[in-house]
Amino acid sequence: MKPVQQAVVTENPRRARGIAAWTCAGVAALLVVVAFALPQLRGPEWGRHLYAAAAPIFGIWGPHVGWGTGPAVAIAVAVVLFGPDLARRLPWRRLLTVSWLTSVAWTFALAMVDGWQVGFAGRLTRRHEYLWEVGGVRDIGAMLRGFSGRILDFRPDSWTTHVSGHPPGALLTFVLLDRLGLRGGAWAAWLCVLVGASAVAAVAVALDALGAADRARAALPFLVLAPAAVWVGVSADGFFAGVTAWAVALLAVATRQRPGWPVVALVSGLLFGYGLYLNYGLTLMVVPAAMVLAARGFRPAAPALIGVALVVAAFTAAGFSWLDGYHLVVQRYYQGIASERPYSYWVWGNLAATVCAVGLATAAALPEVVRGVGLPAITSRAGLIGRWRAAVDPAALLAAAGLLAIAAADISGLSKAETERIWLPFDVWLLAATALLPRRAASWWLAVQAVAALLLNHLLATNW
Repeated sequence: MKPVQQAVVTENPRRARGIAAWTCAGVAALLVVVAFALPQLRGPEWGRHLYAAAAPIFGIWGPHVGWGTGPAVAIAVAVVLFGPDLARRLPWRRLLTVSWLTSVAWTFALAMVDGWQVGFAGRLTRRHEYLWEVGGVRDIGAMLRGFSGRILDFRPDSWTTHVSGHPPGALLTFVLLDRLGLRGGAWAAWLCVLVGASAVAAVAVALDALGAADRARAALPFLVLAPAAVWVGVSADGFFAGVTAWAVALLAVATRQRPGWPVVALVSGLLFGYGLYLNYGLTLMVVPAAMVLAARGFRPAAPALIGVALVVAAFTAAGFSWLDGYHLVVQRYYQGIASERPYSYWVWGNLAATVCAVGLATAAALPEVVRGVGLPAITSRAGLIGRWRAAVDPAALLAAAGLLAIAAADISGLSKAETERIWLPFDVWLLAATALLPRRAASWWLAVQAVAALLLNHLLATNW
């Protein structure tokens, strides 16, 4: 009887976890369905104030196919069939390279469903985008000194929507790319895709550095096939996600305290500082940074903070005040359509958009995130930090960090709509949760992710 009893004991927790996973995925799917259906049910007058024709996604309905359709389907099938096995077998460095290149190919193929100009080369050249302003920047120093004076709207020299809504680091990046001779929308798009897709490798590096190499390998196929690739190609937020992902990854590497770790931590801080001047909302990257340090030790914090301070000092000395810019951006935000977009819809519609970006597989893994963050280990006062560090699962930790950052951004009300794009830097960490899914179900959940990305890309024409 003992073997039978043991089998029952083993099977019951497994069944309970399966039910929890399906329940979370079902709730997430229902959230998405309701978010898409409600604007249609409430009528055009109510929906007009959402300023998103395909709410909760910022885009329009328009079923279509393109020459990227075939390659995208082929890549999806290949990753679903062979990804999990290759992720377990390939040597580590080769696996990271293959994953990054596959993510680039997947992202590019999805973009090409809309065609070269509409889906890729012309994305960042539109009236509201960064490249629209690049040609007018004759003097970088003057641009930085006068940047804040052009943030508010309804002035003859007001910045375009995306430039005004971000610190000058974003515009500066594309100006420098132009000065290097890499001009035009195609080069800017490649920068966003190549750096954005590298977040796949960065998350894996962070997991490995935190002592979870198996989790890193399990997550990689899901990171590659993430529906978020629809917005990585092409938006500057994909670039932001790649930069900050490596900031966290290098901080995690520095916690190992191997030779040269202070330099690694310093570079991490420089990237975190750069992120502050790419997007005001990236202050929330302090959440995954704090989680990494809490889990493995705070010694890298000092050189990392020095790196951040160096970037802040450089921009401040050049004439741009981050705080002044932030307060002006909040004013600009409410000068536009954000003043009409209803918080009552977007506070949960944003989360539906996030589900579209991270997929139902991520939602299914959330119960495992709750189990893996190590909370039971801190119920006793004795050795609180040590007990928690021993109990926490790095994949759950990073996913929880992404979730907390998303929650903070959502509650703030400063991101009403377009969060499928804006929250990419947080989404990549939430995707780490997929490492916690049962190995036997990996291919099935990968197929769910791929189908979601393909449907979104072929049924909708996204604005950004």
